[in-house]
Amino acid sequence: MSQSAFAPAKINLFLHVGPLEASGYHPVASLAVFADVGDRVSVSAAEAFELVVDGPFAPGLAGAGRNLVLDAIRGLEAETGLPLGPVRVLLEKALPVAAGVGGGTADAAATLRLFNTAFDLGLSLETLERIAAGLGSDGPLCLQSAPAIAEGRGERLSPAPDLPDLHAVLVNPREPCATGAVYAAFDAAGSARPVDLPPMPDAFESAAELAAFLALTRNDLERPAVLVQPAAGAVLARLHAAPQTLIARMSGSGATSFALVEGEMEAESLSADIARENPAWWVKPCRLGGPWPGC
Repeated sequence: MSQSAFAPAKINLFLHVGPLEASGYHPVASLAVFADVGDRVSVSAAEAFELVVDGPFAPGLAGAGRNLVLDAIRGLEAETGLPLGPVRVLLEKALPVAAGVGGGTADAAATLRLFNTAFDLGLSLETLERIAAGLGSDGPLCLQSAPAIAEGRGERLSPAPDLPDLHAVLVNPREPCATGAVYAAFDAAGSARPVDLPPMPDAFESAAELAAFLALTRNDLERPAVLVQPAAGAVLARLHAAPQTLIARMSGSGATSFALVEGEMEAESLSADIARENPAWWVKPCRLGGPWPGC
């Protein structure tokens, strides 16, 4: 037995955030897509259970008190009443940690999909979504790994408009941006407004048309994220200044930002420029949409 699942980066094209509710959560409205870059979770037979974390960003998880891959496996065991092992689970961590691209939740969602198939559990999508929701507000979204409109805490999903082929550049300053600290700064600013979902067409015909629409929206966590992690502001400024950029914005609570561009050539040239100027940054040209092979 050796199987794997892809855990793509989640990108919030816009993210409207409402004031903190009595439940302890902030209501959101977002149009989210997935990139063709991400982590990978693999499972293979072993004599004893083992979780191995590898890849360029594995050190960022060292000493972390909670691993969502393990939480996903425990959730499946609780649901089925079956011990899922012994196995060797390999998490190849290619995405920055605490980066606003749903990495940990995407890893957990990939684990749910992978184990459901590898162990022939036969769990329904509804059951997997319920387990995923317990692992994070983006859990059901990352489980589907497809463009969607997310509302509520992020768990209430509806279909996204049809999207054209989208090319983008993702940039992270390799500095973490803790979600809790960003939300604390957001609350402290006292500028939250009732969450709104802007009217959208059934389809966007081009990247330029989508960019024009996104210019009327926002990411409400962008400003507090820059306060928490100033390096995120430098990334955004560089993307805004690029001639290839149709629109630049932060994803989630940062510190990763994206630049939407016209096509693959523009994505490659912009990523090469930024990587040459800022060799310490994580820079990836990508396509946006989903679901991607392996999801």
